[in-house]
Amino acid sequence: MPDSIPDTAAPPAEPARGRPRLLWLDALRGLALIAMATYHFSWDLEFFGYLAPGTSTGGFLRLYARSIASTFLFLAGFSLVLAHYPSLRLNAFLRRFAVILAAALAISAATWWFTPDAWIFFGILHSIALASLIGLLFLRMPVIVTLAAAAAALALPAYYRSANFDTPWLWFAGLSEQLPRSNDYVPLFPWIGALLVGIAVARLLVDYGLLARLSRLPDGPGWLRWGGRHSLTIYLLHQPVLIALVFAVSQIVPPPAPDPVQSYIGSCEPACAQQGNTPALCEAFCSCTLEKLQAQSLLEPLQSGTILPDQDERILTLASECTARIQTTP
Repeated sequence: MPDSIPDTAAPPAEPARGRPRLLWLDALRGLALIAMATYHFSWDLEFFGYLAPGTSTGGFLRLYARSIASTFLFLAGFSLVLAHYPSLRLNAFLRRFAVILAAALAISAATWWFTPDAWIFFGILHSIALASLIGLLFLRMPVIVTLAAAAAALALPAYYRSANFDTPWLWFAGLSEQLPRSNDYVPLFPWIGALLVGIAVARLLVDYGLLARLSRLPDGPGWLRWGGRHSLTIYLLHQPVLIALVFAVSQIVPPPAPDPVQSYIGSCEPACAQQGNTPALCEAFCSCTLEKLQAQSLLEPLQSGTILPDQDERILTLASECTARIQTTP
């Protein structure tokens, strides 16, 4: 799973009666699935040591992951309108909601078992489930209201964070001052903004009678449409398959031994940035802690897991010293 950001899709909703199924929408969802798999493959390569630490969570790949997650949430909002506007098909919605929620809980349970230090407690499926539930409130609202709500949701985390949201029960909101660590963290804010934009765009198309024209767009290959219509199944299965393949290759062609210094910097700086710190501050902090770890011969035991950073008094002390140093440096 990707760190902080992941990617997946809700199952495609069936269109309301009398409304043409947009086959190109299935193809677009299938294309997004391919993008998701390629990103996850880069994460798997990093996890097994074929790529430098932090590769999949920084630079282009970070933007790539965010664009993929935004696409799936947009498509979830778009499909919500096709299936439930102007009349909500409550039983159909509840069935689909239950499937998504069950899949989300299964992922949480599996990752808690395998990676308890970064388990997925609110990933893309959790986000789609909650955002879709809230999205029902906007199906019949004026489009301008939905767009305003989307803009507010997208902007909110940049302008407002509070220590009141640091409790685990409120991490789902995405407004904490100290962001939690997770292999796939897609909080309600700002991500519900993408779903609301999808609702607004679909409403405009429906209200202005443009869906019939869009149904004439190229459908895309059949295999791509098939993937889009079975997106949830593919999401649940693709990572175990990819991990198994990379593991098999690692038994034949082992990854190169990592540089301990680059490995530390590659994990420290992204973790620091995730807490909302500037790149310059993170670079200074990680350089300082690296220097102290090497001086006290703690780097190797830290990276091997012999000592735990949040429990070892020496690690906590040097981290505090480095924090104080960079805060007093002009």
